[in-house]
Amino acid sequence: MNLAQLLLRTARTAPQAPALALGTRVVADYDGLARRAAALAGALRSRFGLAPGERVGLIMRNCPQFVELLYGCWFAGLGAVPVNAKLHPKEFRYILSDSGCRLAFATAELAQALGGLSDLPALVEIVDVEGPAYPPLLGAPPLAPAAVAADDLAWLFYTSGTTGQPKGAMLSHRNLLTMTLCYFADVDRIAPGDGILHAAPISHGSGLYILPHVAAGALQVIPESGGFDPEEVFALLGRHPGTTLFAAPTMAKRLIDHPEAGGPACRNLKTIVYGGGPMYVDDLKRGLETLGNVFVQIYGQGESPMTITALTRAQHAERDHPRYEARLASAGRAQTAVEVRVAGADDAPLPPGELGEILARGDSVMPGYWKRPEASAETLRGGWLHTGDMGVLDEDGFLTLKDRSKDVIISGGSNIYPREIEEVLQSHADVRECAVIGRPHPDWGEEVLAFVVPRSGAELDPAALDALCLANIARFKRPRGYRFAESLPKNNYGKILKTELRRLASEDGPEEPG
Repeated sequence: MNLAQLLLRTARTAPQAPALALGTRVVADYDGLARRAAALAGALRSRFGLAPGERVGLIMRNCPQFVELLYGCWFAGLGAVPVNAKLHPKEFRYILSDSGCRLAFATAELAQALGGLSDLPALVEIVDVEGPAYPPLLGAPPLAPAAVAADDLAWLFYTSGTTGQPKGAMLSHRNLLTMTLCYFADVDRIAPGDGILHAAPISHGSGLYILPHVAAGALQVIPESGGFDPEEVFALLGRHPGTTLFAAPTMAKRLIDHPEAGGPACRNLKTIVYGGGPMYVDDLKRGLETLGNVFVQIYGQGESPMTITALTRAQHAERDHPRYEARLASAGRAQTAVEVRVAGADDAPLPPGELGEILARGDSVMPGYWKRPEASAETLRGGWLHTGDMGVLDEDGFLTLKDRSKDVIISGGSNIYPREIEEVLQSHADVRECAVIGRPHPDWGEEVLAFVVPRSGAELDPAALDALCLANIARFKRPRGYRFAESLPKNNYGKILKTELRRLASEDGPEEPG
């Protein structure tokens, strides 16, 4: 089924229900949203000549246009390629080129940054959704939802890997419909009049949760800031009842610590779905005390979007359970449509309590990576998604994440891959070798720390390394500290021992700030 049918169904059954709000102002009901999406689909096909199956880049901060364009792509039978608005222009170039996007839509400030990409052979045009070229597209003859196969591409989700090159996880209509149904089965119920506040990036988890809220006829609220500001969140909570937020643990912690936590506005806070990493148990306990029983945790990856395990609201509140704190520290149990296994080196399941790699399979799991057959075969070998995360299942099926075999750093809910940063630092003429790790940070969970070995006789300036990083990768990925050393610890095979680097990072010692 074409995911556009979810919007069309709601528009027919609840046409006057509010669909989109910018801050406190409703800007579209469901009838209007469906009409705008159908007209945009007509423009994509007639004005720009896009054929079914082609890709459209969505590079924008959170805004109402994202929602109507996402469904416009699906009405037209096209694949959407939402891109993190925080990325560097070089990263935008790579993703648009790799995906073969024929068209890109961007908010004004990002449209300017994308201005130098007109040489990409597949790209027809970059449209500023806040400029004069966008409104006429809404007057195009509307299209009915295109006929698509369940396994046709709906969302191409770019997620970095340990090689440093982003890979596009191909998410089909079947994958995202499964995710939507799992939301209702395992995460939360959505009632008429409820809504979701998109304070987290709409190109990622929060944007994926557009789908269940559209299916239920709920309101999508876009902050006027286009992002996360605790003051704005509490102000909007005061105006929108039955509100859900998707939040990284660091965002949830800032809300818990805010002076208005537990105040009158919180009566309208229905659910905080947190993901991107577990929360500290003490933070969760404080959150339950100040905000109430509003927490649900999900564990997923771009390759199985938002859909591997869930720790329900009820499980957060089971204070009398003998393993209550262990469960709070876990990522919950397998979602309804997913099988989860903790496996050894041979991919065979391990008994409860033993550490291994987390594997998952089900209709939420991607069919593969875009144009990456070898990576797809490796990641999906044996019919299981190999997450690269390490964990333990208990006898009741609760999964606890223990480590990340790919050394991913999670900072502020964003995944940062060390190899990508190491490759940039290694390009400096005076860097002999380097290694990047994450170290604990009280607000962001982790921050990036780089160990750097200068070439013989060279003196490295942290400011120069910072400038190199800022010229090649997004600002949020750059190291927040540098430690210079004569050598890096290695094992007998010459592999850098990052466990030893983490130990060194935990000790007091001089370092240069980034």
